[in-house]
Amino acid sequence: MDHGVVVVGAGIGGVSVAAALRSHGYDGQVTLVDAGDFPHDRPPLSKAYLAGKASAADIALQPERWYDDHRVNLRCQSRVTALRCEGAVELDDGTMIAASRVVLATGATAARPTLPGIADDRIHVLRTVTDADRLAAALVPGARLLIVGAGLIGAEVASTAIDIGCAVTMVDPTETPLSQAFGADVADWLHGLATRRGVDVHAAAVHGFTPSPEGITATIGETSADFDAVLMAVGMRADTALAAAAGLRLDRGVVVDDAMVSSNSAILALGDAASPAGDFVGGRGHWETARMQADRVAATIVGQPVHARARLSPWFWTDRFGLHVEVVGEMCSGEGIVVRGTFGEPPFAVFALRGDKLVGAVGVDDNKSVRAAKRIIERNVSVDADALRDTARDLRSLLGR
Repeated sequence: MDHGVVVVGAGIGGVSVAAALRSHGYDGQVTLVDAGDFPHDRPPLSKAYLAGKASAADIALQPERWYDDHRVNLRCQSRVTALRCEGAVELDDGTMIAASRVVLATGATAARPTLPGIADDRIHVLRTVTDADRLAAALVPGARLLIVGAGLIGAEVASTAIDIGCAVTMVDPTETPLSQAFGADVADWLHGLATRRGVDVHAAAVHGFTPSPEGITATIGETSADFDAVLMAVGMRADTALAAAAGLRLDRGVVVDDAMVSSNSAILALGDAASPAGDFVGGRGHWETARMQADRVAATIVGQPVHARARLSPWFWTDRFGLHVEVVGEMCSGEGIVVRGTFGEPPFAVFALRGDKLVGAVGVDDNKSVRAAKRIIERNVSVDADALRDTARDLRSLLGR
């Protein structure tokens, strides 16, 4: 007897699983459980939503009626506290929901390092709408904001806060953050962009915080400074608490096979919470990966074959200081780079080559080049460096070689 599917977590992975189950013909009960107020998109939280340019409705993953139309039992503001071996999940109010299959789409939590004073309520993280609402209340013109971490979230919030009129300081112990993702040259140019747009940037570590009459004092390297608010943007950690309590195999996430099945055949996992083995690799924190994994989860549950496919190239994007940047592949694994356009003058693209194979690409206001590069990488097409440089040439023509 089928007791239905319970999906734990209503981010892009969880909602995509619910949609994929219906598109694959699953007719049983689907329950989607999430601790938040509503299923929402995360990328706008550091940008349009934080700036007040997008509403909660704008960032909802689906309109409210979608869940009824697709017979998805959505239970928000509910937390799953345990996975029961008898085939059920237990909620924080004691409710038990029967399930033949459980899908863990629990995502990740914002990292909060152990530092003196870290519990001060003026110190923020950014992972949910609630986090964004709290941070937005502190970002008023003239507010002194310290951002710890110059990765994607840190740089995006710096851009948003500068536009609001905040005085922004951004610190990171790394001289060139994200050089592995963007490649050293592009990473250095992007990091320098923050300084050119008015952010006070320091290569230093933060050692702790203390309250003061002037706000909150941060010890940065050998100095200290006062701020009105602090954002800790130092990465994320896979949310594996439920999986660990259930005895699942873990390795930087829930270990799953090509069918997204964990060490317990009744429990599947995807997205930031999962650590896939085999041929399905696409990078954590990426929309495309979560949606493709969701399709595999649904195929497994309905008993359809999960076909092997080529290794996915990691792909992500970021918006900062008025620029749209897309990255595909592994820029750090190239033996040399090729520039399309003029470096530092958008639109331009930078390609990483290993021999005659394209292994990575970055486009600054040039998403067409990155989309073509993704197809070239995944098809393992040999390319000529001069053809990549030639801005008059449509890169899609290289796929026919």
